[in-house]
Amino acid sequence: MLEQKCYLRSPLLICVFICFLLYPAVRAEIPLGSKLSVVDNGSWVSKNGNFAIGFFKISDEPNQYSVGIRFNDESIPYSQRTVVWTAGFQIVVGNMSYFQFTTNGEMVLFDDQGMSPWNSGTSNKGVVSASLLDNGNLVLMDREQKVIWQSFDDPGNTLLPGQYLSCDSMLRAATKDLVSSYYSLSLNVSGHLLLRWESNIPYWTSESPSVSNLTAYLTDNGALQLLDNSSNVVWSVFGDDHNESVNYRFLRIDVDGNLRLYSWVEASQSWRSVWQAVENQCKVFATCGKHGVCVLSPSGTADCVCPFEQTDSGTCLVPYEQKCEPGSTMMTYSNTHLYGIYPIDGPVIISSLHQCMQICQNDSRCTVATFSNDGVPQCSIKKSEYITGYSDPSLSSVSFVKRCSLPFAVNPTLGSSPPTKQAPNFCVPCLIGAASGTCFIVVILQLGFIFWIYRRKNSTRRKDNLASTGANSKGLVVLSFSEIKSLTENFKDQIRPNMFKGMLPNKFPVAIKELNASIDERKFRSAVLKIGSIHHRNLVKLEGYCCVFNHRFLVYEYSKNGSLDKYLDDSTLCKKLTWRRRVDICSSVAKAINYLHSECREFISHGNLKCENVMLDGNLEAKVSEAGFAIVDGEAVYCGFSAGKDIADFGKLVLTLLTGCRDHIDLCEWSYKEWIEGNAANVIDKRIEGGVNSNELERILRIAFWCLQSDERRRPSMVEVVRVLDGTLSVDPAPPPFSCHRPLPEESETQQDNVSESETQ
Repeated sequence: MLEQKCYLRSPLLICVFICFLLYPAVRAEIPLGSKLSVVDNGSWVSKNGNFAIGFFKISDEPNQYSVGIRFNDESIPYSQRTVVWTAGFQIVVGNMSYFQFTTNGEMVLFDDQGMSPWNSGTSNKGVVSASLLDNGNLVLMDREQKVIWQSFDDPGNTLLPGQYLSCDSMLRAATKDLVSSYYSLSLNVSGHLLLRWESNIPYWTSESPSVSNLTAYLTDNGALQLLDNSSNVVWSVFGDDHNESVNYRFLRIDVDGNLRLYSWVEASQSWRSVWQAVENQCKVFATCGKHGVCVLSPSGTADCVCPFEQTDSGTCLVPYEQKCEPGSTMMTYSNTHLYGIYPIDGPVIISSLHQCMQICQNDSRCTVATFSNDGVPQCSIKKSEYITGYSDPSLSSVSFVKRCSLPFAVNPTLGSSPPTKQAPNFCVPCLIGAASGTCFIVVILQLGFIFWIYRRKNSTRRKDNLASTGANSKGLVVLSFSEIKSLTENFKDQIRPNMFKGMLPNKFPVAIKELNASIDERKFRSAVLKIGSIHHRNLVKLEGYCCVFNHRFLVYEYSKNGSLDKYLDDSTLCKKLTWRRRVDICSSVAKAINYLHSECREFISHGNLKCENVMLDGNLEAKVSEAGFAIVDGEAVYCGFSAGKDIADFGKLVLTLLTGCRDHIDLCEWSYKEWIEGNAANVIDKRIEGGVNSNELERILRIAFWCLQSDERRRPSMVEVVRVLDGTLSVDPAPPPFSCHRPLPEESETQQDNVSESETQ
């Protein structure tokens, strides 16, 4: 009473008191007893207006609603206001349902029958208020403003900036048919983010070190991080627009099982994926499910093709039954990895390619066998009629599918072959018409070509077009030779042989490489378009090209610190290459080559990996340059080498970096001799300051010598190299890599494991 009298002494204080009472409404607080219903179509809005909670339709079917939080900014079209949280995640109710903040402090969803399919579980816990915060978090609080429950602790398929994901929670992908989701994202006790199918089949793992008690966190500037108990960043990945001014972002595990980071683009009025966990969608487990084998289309979309027998319902089944009276045959699918679902598990044995096929053919229950050799030749036997998988030219796997020896109209294959056509009858008038049409088209093309030559000779320089294309452009800049001369000021600043520094009109620096070799124009343009479509943080980005008459130039992003060889050759600069920096460079280069080999839409070989082609940015982080092109006998060759050459070149590069020596021929033999005699420390560059980690040195030397094996089949894949360098895979000592070994038998009964998994302690 005394406090009230004090407040009521002046009209000014009365106004302040009234404003204080109204303040919860300004803060978008939700009082006890508040209710939302489908019929009223109301919503509770955050103070800044960016988020709202209410009912929304989840499909075109009638009477199917969910209640949840979605973006609400008026600058976002209604159709693009993505839902970021739902009560109960995919719980569906009818059009007479309502959502209430009850007087006992609980959020409750009531369906048409008055039943409660979801509630916050906060009844009688002292909750007196609720609020939808500006970051999209719905919180329930007690009188001391302590948070009793919040939607950020109960995620569905989405994380918002500022939201954490702990070991005891997960993200679950939504499904189109409203059944239980197959895909989930979780954080295991070892501190690794895992994408899994049906909770037990991991198909993507974060490359984070094994550290317990981590939490995942999405930052405002577009980074997904793993934090320890002291909020130190242990691991992180970044979106393409990291640190750029973006109003809205979210991380979501999508229906297709891939984890993506999205940003709102004002210019296009749409959401854009700026990062995704699995680059090749076909490598998401069971992408096609029961509908066949996943094949990437030229546009990059995942298409499901059934090379077997397809039922009326669209299910793709292996054409084999255990009781085949005429017997069975094996169909071979190269560059294809097949696996079973329902059941998933099957025996894996060590065998040769031919033995793998024979084992399946002799086993009456076997339907499919897949042979792979990533260091160890393995045969995976499947005994399910529900088979899926993926096919890609970069895969070395070979799969065998059993079918009953019954007559088939066609032989099923992964590529859809056209049906056999009967020879058409000759039509003389048709032939005359076709010939006339052809002549007319040829004349038009000739006139068009002459007009093109005329336009090209008289066209002005395209500075206006260049000015609008900068570092963030998604297309390649196509330049004329005169524009190349202008950008480089007539090749004034030579960085290294055939490489010149240039400057785009928007002051964006570039490095322009002249291909002093001949290559067909059509092949060159096709190659640069493919290279220009790949993006990796450890690859130098291709910004544009020139292809005019006999001129061939490649325009790359400019690396401030130049190439690695400059640092190794300079006694002063070399001191910046500490042990930790050199290990990071090895890891970065390995990840870049692994991306080219196995994570692009098609296999890309580097062909010329060496210190001169490893660039260092402003932070001395390594980026591999000139991927795809190599000069052979005066001709530029695109992807003309095997993965084995890149792997051997990587081994040489590692030894060069560790020793600081550039003589490859003697270097390999000398370093191997020192290492095998127990003098690994003698190999290390004496200019390294601060010492080295002996365990890392041993691991790196071992994998380098495996990469240098004279028999390509003994060399590890780049996937294994990356894991060894990261410390998640152990590696055995390598045999002498330079002596002549007897070729490995094609059908050996067993083969010693060169690389085996181990838990990092």
